[in-house]
Amino acid sequence: MRTYVLGLQEADRTKAKVVGGKGANLGELTRIEGIRVPAGFCVTTEAFQRIMGEAPSIGGLLDRLSLLEVEDRDGIRELSGELRRIIEGTAIPEDVQEALTQALSRLGADDAHAVRSSATAEDLPGASFAGQQDTYLNVIGAQAILQHVRRCWASLFTDRAVTYRIQHGFDHRKVHMAVVVQKMVFPQAAGILFTADPVTSNRKVSSIEAGFGLGEALVAGLASADRYRVRNGQVIEKAIARKTLATRALEEGGTEERAIEPERQDVQVLTDAQILRLERLGRQIEGHFGHPQDIEWCLVEEELHIVQSRPITTLYPIPEAGARGNHVYVSVGHQQMMTDPMKPLGLSLFQLTAAGPMHAAGGRLFVDPTKQLASPASRDALLDLIGRSDPFIRDALLTIIERGDFIEPLPDDPTAARPGPGKQGTAPGRFDAQVEDDPALVAGLIERSQAALEELKRDIRTKTGTALLDFIGEDIQRLKKSLSDPRSMGVIMAAMNAFWWINEKMMAWLGERNAADTLSQSVPNNITSEMGLALLHVADVIRPHPDVVAYLQNVKHEGFLDELAELDGGREARDAVRAYLDKYGMRCAGEIDITRARWSEKPTTLVPLLLSNVKNFEPHAGERKFEQGRQEALQQARVLLGRLRQLPDGEQKASEAQRMIDRLRSFLGYREYPKYGIVNRYFVYKQALLQEAERLVQANVIRDVEDIYYLTFDELREVVRTHQLDDQLLSKRKAEHELNKKLTPPRVITSDGEIVGGAYKRGGLPAGAIVGLPVSSGVVEGRARVLLDMADADLEAGDILVTTFTDPSWTPLFVSIKGLVTEVGSLMTHGAVIAREYGLPAVVGVENATKLIRDGQHIRVHGTDGYVEILT
Repeated sequence: MRTYVLGLQEADRTKAKVVGGKGANLGELTRIEGIRVPAGFCVTTEAFQRIMGEAPSIGGLLDRLSLLEVEDRDGIRELSGELRRIIEGTAIPEDVQEALTQALSRLGADDAHAVRSSATAEDLPGASFAGQQDTYLNVIGAQAILQHVRRCWASLFTDRAVTYRIQHGFDHRKVHMAVVVQKMVFPQAAGILFTADPVTSNRKVSSIEAGFGLGEALVAGLASADRYRVRNGQVIEKAIARKTLATRALEEGGTEERAIEPERQDVQVLTDAQILRLERLGRQIEGHFGHPQDIEWCLVEEELHIVQSRPITTLYPIPEAGARGNHVYVSVGHQQMMTDPMKPLGLSLFQLTAAGPMHAAGGRLFVDPTKQLASPASRDALLDLIGRSDPFIRDALLTIIERGDFIEPLPDDPTAARPGPGKQGTAPGRFDAQVEDDPALVAGLIERSQAALEELKRDIRTKTGTALLDFIGEDIQRLKKSLSDPRSMGVIMAAMNAFWWINEKMMAWLGERNAADTLSQSVPNNITSEMGLALLHVADVIRPHPDVVAYLQNVKHEGFLDELAELDGGREARDAVRAYLDKYGMRCAGEIDITRARWSEKPTTLVPLLLSNVKNFEPHAGERKFEQGRQEALQQARVLLGRLRQLPDGEQKASEAQRMIDRLRSFLGYREYPKYGIVNRYFVYKQALLQEAERLVQANVIRDVEDIYYLTFDELREVVRTHQLDDQLLSKRKAEHELNKKLTPPRVITSDGEIVGGAYKRGGLPAGAIVGLPVSSGVVEGRARVLLDMADADLEAGDILVTTFTDPSWTPLFVSIKGLVTEVGSLMTHGAVIAREYGLPAVVGVENATKLIRDGQHIRVHGTDGYVEILT
């Protein structure tokens, strides 16, 4: 027997498919002691499905609607309007109508009611659908209520609701509409309570908005509201608004906006006692649902009523550290130039590889520097190091420290070493002291890394089952040991210290800004910049063969290399691409996540870059580009040394500078090699793990080899051991990953969930300048190419690349551009290093660059001073 009506007290979270998200949450609220919820019932989704079944034409319209893209506003408007007209014009079947009128008579058919939409894809943890469907207040009489129930059903197909579902990937056929009918309350005040601060995301701060009358004008943004903030049972902030409008109920039904009397416009809506009482109710509701809530409330004769509660869907998760007390977490992704979410296997493997603990949140990783920040002995060194690379993070950390009430200071340790001149803390100084200025040191480190890789490839071939997982775990420990090798770390820190020394001393002695940038061009042993130049060589092989070029312009599948051999010049082109993939095919965008598709697995990624190189460059451009950079660096060194010799103590200064320049050029290229080594090993692990996953597919443990990406490394080992897996775990992980894609990771977040932002402390910039961090000197103008995916690259010579972030996989694009702007990055991240290597003016850390700069605009990049101007 079908159930068309369900009382609110009968509804709960388990019945969301029957009563919708809003109805389910209201049902839960009735179960919380001390929470007043207006009496009511739900018209279930079964009633809605009856109505949809009464109109056969709806099926065809839904089919057409499912084919529309979000950009097709006219198509959405036309089909949505037709669906609403059909639903509103369809008579409610007698048995449905009888169930509604009986429920109304029990509630009081002649009383005023609120009629609210409650969709099954509404008020969910990952998508609130707030404001997408309709609500009607002060509806009087059974016939009026039935009419407004129909309107609520139809509101599932408002333009905004349809667009929202398309944007969030919801199937129109799988979303159904219930309707909540409640007794109307007539409040003197109403508003919204967020149990976590919607601006800072601080979970310990509640934010309240309050206005006179019904809350609809406030929710719709038509009326100003008081704003109060509460923390730890105290009102910490009040902003009393001038309130000129309030929504009031009409005697005959419906509502209207009325002007508020002048003498009441500046009056505080809630007393401090009412604010605190409301905040306590909010915490009680939050505790019941286990998640911060967005709550709509009403004040009726000194009693607080709750008319809606839904999860706040925009909060960034707090890192899972399991630590007590206050903690500060800093994003790893902003340093790794990879702020996209990682799948569980990728997260766990990178955590195993890391030198210290990393904590997951929202598919990203964070480190906890709280202890270093609490100690005066280590704080300054850490802030200095961070400030050189990412001023945003440094400023955010300083903001937290200067509050004085979050990080509990530790006593100073007089034995803790402080950084000496030019050093960046005790560890860098120690590594630097162990390194001699011997270029052969780098060659030896690279040779050892390659030998270890070949040994891994040989030994992993015989491993299967849990023995394979154990072998990989042991090899990760060997990898960690090599990454922390004092010689390897010493080379990297020696190059960084030389870079900073040159910039500081040349500025102090000669007034020369960012002198090390030009000196960094075309250094030896930079595996990442070599990768970009090597693709120019592949283009040289392809360019003389028009048939190959034409074929590549239409490539759609990953097996295209096998077909090349049939074309004139195709065999040579195929061999050149394969040779490139043999050396660099383990790379890809977001390469620290082992689950990402590598170039060897998806070679079509390289095709747009190859075609761009074929079009934009002459033969042997790679060799010329490298030699030009080398000559510019040598010329810069000669000029600087000549100027230094003219100074007092000039010979000594020139001698010191020569030593640092030699150190910079000998060691700087190696900065890119350890990550190349990590990614190489990850690809070997991945190939072996996918073979193991294929065995799990054959054993019917998983459906697809890529299902293993949604398991942590330890979980995967257990599945391999037991051949048992909970399908619901995979479904949950896949859904979480989709939600994580919608989150914007913060640079700094606290254990309270507060996102603390930073700012650039610079003045004297032109009006309208977009500020960032200068990482590669020079000024350049050109067309902005705003790219979010490397696969969309269609570059012309002289374009300026504007994107969110660039990890090493983006390097092949750098040979075609003449400037770089990124939202994420710092002085020593890969994009900055390669920009200097190629002599490209670059500004990184430009907040919202891909939104502020439109594709095709003419812009000027000031790589020396760190800002961007939009010219046209």
